Amino acid sequence: MKILLATMSMGIGGAETHILELAKELKKRGNEIWVVSNGGKYNEELEAFGVHTVWAPLHNKKPQNMIKSYKILKELITNEGIELVHSHTRISSFILGLLHKKMNFPFATSAHWTFKVTPLFKFMTNWGEGTIAVSDDIKEYLIKNYGIPEEQIVVTVNGIDTEKFSKNIDYKEQENEFSLKADCNRIVYISRLDESRALVAKQLVNIAEELDSSIENLEIVIVGGGDSFDEIKQKADNINAKLGKRLIVLTGPRTDINKFAVMGRIFIGVSRAALEAMAAEKPVIVAGNEGYIGIFDESKLEKAIETNFCCRGLEMSSEDTLKRDVLELIKKDDEFLENQGFYNRSIVSKYYSVEKMTNDCEIVYKNVLKLHKKA
Repeated sequence: MKILLATMSMGIGGAETHILELAKELKKRGNEIWVVSNGGKYNEELEAFGVHTVWAPLHNKKPQNMIKSYKILKELITNEGIELVHSHTRISSFILGLLHKKMNFPFATSAHWTFKVTPLFKFMTNWGEGTIAVSDDIKEYLIKNYGIPEEQIVVTVNGIDTEKFSKNIDYKEQENEFSLKADCNRIVYISRLDESRALVAKQLVNIAEELDSSIENLEIVIVGGGDSFDEIKQKADNINAKLGKRLIVLTGPRTDINKFAVMGRIFIGVSRAALEAMAAEKPVIVAGNEGYIGIFDESKLEKAIETNFCCRGLEMSSEDTLKRDVLELIKKDDEFLENQGFYNRSIVSKYYSVEKMTNDCEIVYKNVLKLHKKA
C-alpha cells in the first residue's frame, strides 16, 4: 500500500521515534511510505531506509502554515495516489480531517499523549475512522473527553528495536567523545529537557552531591536538549566546580541514544527511553513529569503497562524518593543487576516489540479500509 504518516516534526523525541520505527517496519513489509513533517534529524535515517520524506510546516498553528500544509498534503495525496493516511498529532489531524471530508481517503489517527481539553481545542481535534492509543489510560481519555466509540480504538505500544537497543552495543566512541570514565558507577538519564519533561533531571542534579557522598566513583550522564537545558547545565557546572571534579555530564540532544542507554550501571527515565534502556538489559528507575513508578520489577509491571511507562496518575517524583531508590538500586551486587536487566529485556521482547506495534496499526488500517470497501 501507499501510506502517508503525518506529524509535527521528526526531531528527537518519543513520538518521533515511534513514527520512525513504524515507518521503517511498514516499509520492510513491502509498503511505500511517505512521512510528512516540518523535518528533523530522523529524516536522514528514514531516507536511508527508503522512506519518502516531505516537508510541510506542521509544527505550529499559524494560519499561513496551516494553509500551506493543507495545500502540500492535498497535492501529495492526489499526485502519489495515497491509499491510507495516518496522522499522529493534533495539528496534522485537524488539517487532514478537513481534507478527509473533501477527498474521502481512509483515515487513521494516533494519540501519543493527553491534550488540554477546551472548546477551541476540541474544535481543532479531528479523529480518524480508526484511532490508535499508546496506552490504556489514553484510550479512556479519548472515550471520556471526545466520545470516540471504544470499538474504534486499538491500544498499541511504543515498539522498541531490540537489535538496535541491546547490551552488546559498543559505546566506546561516546565515552571518548565526552571523556567519560572507563570504569565507574554511572547513572544515565535520558529525556527531552523541556520544562514539561525535565522535572526528574532537575531533581537528579539537586541530589547529585548527596549521591556523590554515598556512592563511590559516581558519574551522572544526562542526555537530551530543550528549553531547560541551559538552566540544568548551569547548576551542574556549579556543582562540578564546587566539588572540583566532573560529577555531572550533559551531552545535549543526541540521535545515538542506544549508545547512551547501555552505558550506565543503572538508568533513570520514563516512557520510550525507559523501555529502550530495558531492552539494553539495564536496571531502571521509571520516573517522569507525570508520576513515579520507581525501581521497575515484576511488582510494578501492571502499573507500568497501564500507563505505557509514563506514570500518569501515580504519585509524583520527589528528591527524597528518587535518592532512596538510586541508593538502593546502584548498590545492588552485579548478579542482581544482571538478573534484573535480563528480566527487563524479556518484558520489552514480550510486550513492546516493533512488530507488535506495527501489527496493531495494521489492525486499524484493515478496519478503516473495510469501512471504505463497504461504502
